[in-house]
Amino acid sequence: MAARVAITGLGSLSALGNDVAAHLAGLRAGTVGIGPTQGIDVSAMKTKISAEVRGFVPEDHFDSRQLGLVDRTAQFAVVAARQALADAGPALEGVARHRVGAIFAASVGFHAVDDSYRKLYLEQAPRPHPFTVPRAMPSGQVSHVTMDLGIHGPAFSIASACSSASHSIGTAFQMIRSGMLDVALAGGGESQLTYGMLKSWEALRVLAPEACRPFSKDRAGLVIGEGAGAVVLENMDRAIARGATIHAEMIGFGMSADGMDITAPDRDSAAAAMAFALEDAGVSPERIDYVSAHGTATALNDKTETAALRQVFGAHLEKLPVSSSKSQYGHTMNASGALDFVTTVLALREGFLPPTMGYNEPDPDCALDCVPNAARTAAIETAISSSFAFGGLNAVLALRRYAG
Repeated sequence: MAARVAITGLGSLSALGNDVAAHLAGLRAGTVGIGPTQGIDVSAMKTKISAEVRGFVPEDHFDSRQLGLVDRTAQFAVVAARQALADAGPALEGVARHRVGAIFAASVGFHAVDDSYRKLYLEQAPRPHPFTVPRAMPSGQVSHVTMDLGIHGPAFSIASACSSASHSIGTAFQMIRSGMLDVALAGGGESQLTYGMLKSWEALRVLAPEACRPFSKDRAGLVIGEGAGAVVLENMDRAIARGATIHAEMIGFGMSADGMDITAPDRDSAAAAMAFALEDAGVSPERIDYVSAHGTATALNDKTETAALRQVFGAHLEKLPVSSSKSQYGHTMNASGALDFVTTVLALREGFLPPTMGYNEPDPDCALDCVPNAARTAAIETAISSSFAFGGLNAVLALRRYAG
């Protein structure tokens, strides 16, 4: 019989704040963490805004030796993982070392890459930083999480663009449910706020000039954010036996691939991922009380996601709240699924609907209750969190409020 899976630890850093309490307060207050970019010089860019993690001092979290090895992306992941494990209490006590795993998004150390290119090409330095390779490698964050927290079981990274963290959480869920692991840390961090990456996104012509406005008719593109989310997943029986605080229960995971286009989304494939998550959870569409949408605020993505929701939920969509928290903390790319998952857990646990901020005008192509511009109190029992990535790599996670 498949094991039930408890969520016993949460960790986050985002433009709403540098821990879960600040993240929750920002969600409830409708805080928008998007603003003028301060961390790098954007005077030569058209896009002047982003969703930065502010007030993060690396020296407060890492010693001087570590700082030479850990890119900003991995720093965020390690700090979020520390938070999640501390929140879970003695989750690792008495667990055989091979039965604790860590699965995190694969994310390039963009700051290390940007620094090395600047040194080589602009400053004509003879060599980049000697630790550029380990700082830049996509598996860096999960490696640092395992070393920092003493994890010795299965550990690896998953690369599926903006679905990476969701795929990581879903895979950890499957490994616990199947009996392979007792405890797992999962999630992802990302910081693409470098000159090179922002100029690259600008060249793609998908960045919003002023604000992130998911599902609003005047939406004009996404806003790049940075941050990390991490969760501790645990065998439910074990969590109950040790008296753990259980934030929510994870109940399903669905995946699909569009197999069509490297940037444009596909309605049928997105709908399939949602339907597979519901089937895996054993929940009918009518039982879902809230959808944490991918909701990037690009014209095509929001329209396609709405059509996919209509295909899965039918008439139930008329009374189903669907919101995009990227309007508050930006699109954190490979970390976005983890932050959206943490947001969904908090919504279930605390009994509220996170808002879609910046919503100005209804769009007939996005006819949704998107919880516009203010959070809403609601006793929600079951929810899904969706990630639809470039390359058509989709992941949807299903959760249930834990009532004991």
